[in-house]
Amino acid sequence: MSLLVQKFGGTSLGSIERIKAVAQKIKSSKEKGNDLVIVVSAMGHTTDELTKLASEITIHPPHREMDMLLSTGEQISISLLSMALNEVGIQTMSLTGTQAGIITESAHGRARILEIRAERILNLLDQGKTLIIAGFQGTSLGIGGIPEITTLGRGGSDTSAVALAAALEAEKCEIYTDVPGVLTTDPRIVKNAQLMKTISCDEMLELASLGAAVLHPRAVEIARNFGVTLVVKSSWEENHDGTTLTSNKNLGVFKGGIEHRSPVDGLELIEHQAVIALSNIPDRPGIAADLFEALSEGGVNVDLIIQATHQINKNDITFTVNEEELENATIQCKELLNSIGGEISTKTDLTKISIYGAGIMGRPGIASSLFQTLSDSGINIRLIATSEVKVSCVIDAESGKKALRNVGEFFKLNDKQITLNPNIKNNHEPEVRGIALDKDQIQVSVKNVPDKPGTASTICSTLAEKNISLDTIVQSERKHGDKTKDISFTLKKNDRRDAKYALEELISNWKGSKLEEGNAIVRISAVGSGMPFTKGTAGKIFRALANQKINIEMIATSEIRTTCIISEKYGEKALNEIHSCFKLGSNDS
Repeated sequence: MSLLVQKFGGTSLGSIERIKAVAQKIKSSKEKGNDLVIVVSAMGHTTDELTKLASEITIHPPHREMDMLLSTGEQISISLLSMALNEVGIQTMSLTGTQAGIITESAHGRARILEIRAERILNLLDQGKTLIIAGFQGTSLGIGGIPEITTLGRGGSDTSAVALAAALEAEKCEIYTDVPGVLTTDPRIVKNAQLMKTISCDEMLELASLGAAVLHPRAVEIARNFGVTLVVKSSWEENHDGTTLTSNKNLGVFKGGIEHRSPVDGLELIEHQAVIALSNIPDRPGIAADLFEALSEGGVNVDLIIQATHQINKNDITFTVNEEELENATIQCKELLNSIGGEISTKTDLTKISIYGAGIMGRPGIASSLFQTLSDSGINIRLIATSEVKVSCVIDAESGKKALRNVGEFFKLNDKQITLNPNIKNNHEPEVRGIALDKDQIQVSVKNVPDKPGTASTICSTLAEKNISLDTIVQSERKHGDKTKDISFTLKKNDRRDAKYALEELISNWKGSKLEEGNAIVRISAVGSGMPFTKGTAGKIFRALANQKINIEMIATSEIRTTCIISEKYGEKALNEIHSCFKLGSNDS
């Protein structure tokens, strides 16, 4: 007999008729011999309606009272679904998050799960009952140990379901929704987007952080960390298997809490790196495509790619390669520069240090802690590249071992979590699994910042204090005449005002520094775990954009993601072109 956790969202429970249909689906699964724990959201738009009621009373409702109010939505769902199941002969019991033993931190409206005390659930399962549990909520032990209702914030029911699956060691967690699974891109924009049968949790984390709304990143983080088999499928289409998320991690449920463990679970150092910087090259569509196609055709395997903000009609592109490939890469670059103009510089004796783990960039303090640890060690950062699951810094080779030791100690990593020059085997996965378009971004640059240890960490920690997460951080290699550099990044639109105030106060201490906000942009990203093993992926993306005469304003890459910042007006055209370029559509040949 298998234990399954199944989650049904608000649209699946939007009416009495739909609740009865869900009850029939659960009955069918029960009759196959499964033990079931069902997690539900509030019906339809109940949460929005409750929020509107509060807004009619006050524009600043107390967070505790909002949790008391919003948690009632799921309680309606669990009781009605339990009644519907009893009506068709399935013995059930409904439980609130508190009754189910979901223990959270004391942060109303955005609590993270600490543990699940599952004794009551297991006893009721032993009695043959099917359990209906309210998602999105739990309980914290407040002042004096008195329980307080808490809610988990956006995506909370998904998070509840996966956390329960981890704590109960369920065979799998099934998320039922109004889409057939995870698609290669947004089907509202790209009509031939198709269903993915499988995707890794790391790939899904990247896509979720970029705006793919089918799963919340917190739910994917738990699935990744605890090896939960997670399946996303349609509530209504019986003949579709949906999308299965895979993970090779299993960190143990009770070691550090479910959501309160450190998001950093690995550290690696790669030696013998070289940087090639092209400066004062033309800022027009097609330049990046010409460059990286030439490198690919020349057999050069490029790692990090960084393009920061342009100046007038000129731009800089910086990338890293293994030192063994430097001579060949330099030849390819010089041939291109002979026709387009610009300068080239190279630097050897460099090392790349990276931290990785689920949801790194979703926690504002993690990147700044890495930068601060390097600064405290007297180590200057030459380049920065970030993604949802990895933050990398290029530093001088002579500082590599010290950096590895000090960063490992700061994040409390053991020897098994630290790797020197990892030998990564080809996983034979697709170079690109999905494409995401994030329209909720603005571009900000801090110009003329001091080129010394601590600058990047100061900027990031200043924003982290305001609970602002940076999504794409790019530190250019090029120095100005006064030995300063530029740091550019993207952040969410609704963080614009707080970020501006915080940064303007900071840079007032740096003579000559200034803050610049870019034009309206979108962030388009290709994600695939086969990317590190495939030459030319970046060049294909840049060529697809060049074919549509779309200029690239920023480039940032990580191990499994290539991101381009482009003008907002070209976003949907770019998404269609790149999706077609990698033949991801259902009718692409």
